[in-house]
Amino acid sequence: MSFIERYQELELLRFMTCGGVDHGKSTLLGRLLFDSRSVPEDHLAPAKRNDELDFAMLLDGLRAEREQGITIDVAYRYFRTTKRKFIIADAPGHEQYTRNMATAASNCDLAVVLVDAREGIVEQTRRHSFIAALLGIKHLVIAVNKMDLVERSEEHFDSIRRAYDAFAARLEVTDVEFIPMVASTGENVVHRSPLMEWYGGRPLLDHLENVHIASDRNLIDLRLPVQLILRGDDGSRHIAGTIASGVIRVGDEVSVLPAQTTARVRGIAERPEGFAPLALAITLDRDVDVSRGDMLAHVRNIPTLSGDIEAMLVWMSAEPLQRGREYLLQHCATQTPAVVRDIRYRIEVTELRRHPADQLQMNEIGRVRIEASRRIAFDAYARNRATGAFILIDRMTGETAAAGMILDRETAVEELTNPPASFAAIEKLLAEYGLDAEAIEEVTAKIASLLGSSHDG
Repeated sequence: MSFIERYQELELLRFMTCGGVDHGKSTLLGRLLFDSRSVPEDHLAPAKRNDELDFAMLLDGLRAEREQGITIDVAYRYFRTTKRKFIIADAPGHEQYTRNMATAASNCDLAVVLVDAREGIVEQTRRHSFIAALLGIKHLVIAVNKMDLVERSEEHFDSIRRAYDAFAARLEVTDVEFIPMVASTGENVVHRSPLMEWYGGRPLLDHLENVHIASDRNLIDLRLPVQLILRGDDGSRHIAGTIASGVIRVGDEVSVLPAQTTARVRGIAERPEGFAPLALAITLDRDVDVSRGDMLAHVRNIPTLSGDIEAMLVWMSAEPLQRGREYLLQHCATQTPAVVRDIRYRIEVTELRRHPADQLQMNEIGRVRIEASRRIAFDAYARNRATGAFILIDRMTGETAAAGMILDRETAVEELTNPPASFAAIEKLLAEYGLDAEAIEEVTAKIASLLGSSHDG
């Protein structure tokens, strides 16, 4: 097998690094690239200072970053090992660059969250973990860096793990790995550290090479957004697009959305089947009305068809989000005018608290209800990242105003018509804080009154 063939067969892992300012993100990735022998020779000389290699300089390419000593944009790097190909996104740490971090997270399978061992879990740790979970990243690595500055203490590492676990219990992330390391010297980055023998896990690169991501891909729900209609020399029509999820085979009966006309797949570009994320062209067994912006799905498994959308927004524009203002909603290959009818609440990210809001400022995250001028075919983001994501575009400037994640409709309705948690769960939580039965009853009664809901005791 040739080198090119072996390279093409390698599985791709997209991951990002994030965390607090000066927690060592760029240094970690510089060390990762250097120790895995993925740095071109001509990149080494500019990163040397007094004959010593500054690993952060291998990543930070912007002049403003070098002057300020921080990362303010997303730097992408590519490397491979014998087991996998990797695309790295080095995301910014400052709160005012939340939108950059959200952009980086949107296409990643895994997030490496850097934690300074001296500082422990800080606001940015919680912020970035929440955004990673919100953007559908299923795998987190909590890289506790600078362990040499806390004497490589196992007890100190365990205390950070416990503090993070207490916070992460409220996030919908099931795979969290903790790795103690010293990025500047490479301990537990590519090679295991002999100075932290108490750590029985794998170094970072070993974990990145072996973390299981194949089951993360949605191969159940066929979603093929139509991007282009091509004409063959014989006059045949070919429907071209990139499969967002699922598998399509010759002979499958598909529905063209939103019209919901049906046809069978006659051909798939000289192959018996296609699967995400393959770009292909298909032909149908009969002529149906189909154009750019439509979507193909299996007839017994179609997405939601609606112009009424409940979603979480990461607001990216310097101009605040105003209720009632019209934007362009870009979803897959569809673009349609849309109005934000309601701002349900804004999320205070570090404590995961909800606050009433009349608008969203840049880098704020909130829940909204959007009304589009036409029906679109979508899934909940938690089920399908490809068809559950969208952006809002400012009609005047053409800039991207927000990134959106569509919420499950049944869950959304349930959350708006019932308490955010069951009374039993609330009572349990209050009891953990030492409240007696009488105080618990008083608090839950007030909650029921505020929510307009009954409390059965």
